[in-house]
Amino acid sequence: MKINNLGYLLKEGIRGIFLHGFMSFAAVIVTVACLLIVGSFSILVYNVNIMVDELNQTSEVLAFVDDTLTYAEAQTIETKIRQIENVYEANLVSREQALKDFIADHEGEAAFAGLESDVLRHRVVVVLEDNTKMEETVGEIRLISGVEDISAAYELAEGFTTLQRVLQFVSIGVIIVLLLVSLLIISNTVKLAMYDRKDEIAIMKMVGATNGFIRLPFVVEGFTLGMVGAALAFGLEWLMYDLLVARIQAMDTLNLFNLVAFQELLLPMILTFCSAGLFVGIVGSWTSIRKFMNV
Repeated sequence: MKINNLGYLLKEGIRGIFLHGFMSFAAVIVTVACLLIVGSFSILVYNVNIMVDELNQTSEVLAFVDDTLTYAEAQTIETKIRQIENVYEANLVSREQALKDFIADHEGEAAFAGLESDVLRHRVVVVLEDNTKMEETVGEIRLISGVEDISAAYELAEGFTTLQRVLQFVSIGVIIVLLLVSLLIISNTVKLAMYDRKDEIAIMKMVGATNGFIRLPFVVEGFTLGMVGAALAFGLEWLMYDLLVARIQAMDTLNLFNLVAFQELLLPMILTFCSAGLFVGIVGSWTSIRKFMNV
């Protein structure tokens, strides 16, 4: 394609946006709204996954050592547990330390003041890398000689895993629906332009204009609408997220919510918004053109 032809087609595509100002404005606004919700869901899922991973690391498995074994023998068991594939961390707690922790947790309760350490057992506190594999890992720990009993919060680990899965499925569903809505709006905007110019398109076809020559202005129009919407949505998402994080940090004196800075999400968010803008813009315009090509 010649450079002057390309310039003409690009100019026509931009002109189409202003020619249908209200519909173009509506397409951009709907795209911004949809991408804001898509971005917000994506950030929410990312932050929740991080928080759930942190909570998973607080979900500990306790491996109690046979009370006839010495501390040195218990250290050997700790070493064997560390070698299991899914074990992130394993720390041996002596019966004496376990007693001190127990008394500290029940400070002021006289009934526990006279306890002796031999009523407790050495135990290994185990943190897993992947709590979805808790049962398999606990089964491997049970096979280690000297491990007498194991305490594992299966329900808690399963709850964390279920929460992650539900959020992922919901976010994927919402993202797909919103992208389709944006696609439909931009497609209708381009269709409106094509109805106004259908006679011109028919004449261009009859004088030998290629489909590509006819399509390009409308693709440029859809692409521009999608990218303008993506750029505005990205800027608003950044602003709103920073304001939200600042508000939460001001209210969260106990540091219960550790939200990541937007700068950590900068590259994936740019890629997400640009890809979504390109998709709804180009695909929306391209699909709306097809039936007008058969003249």
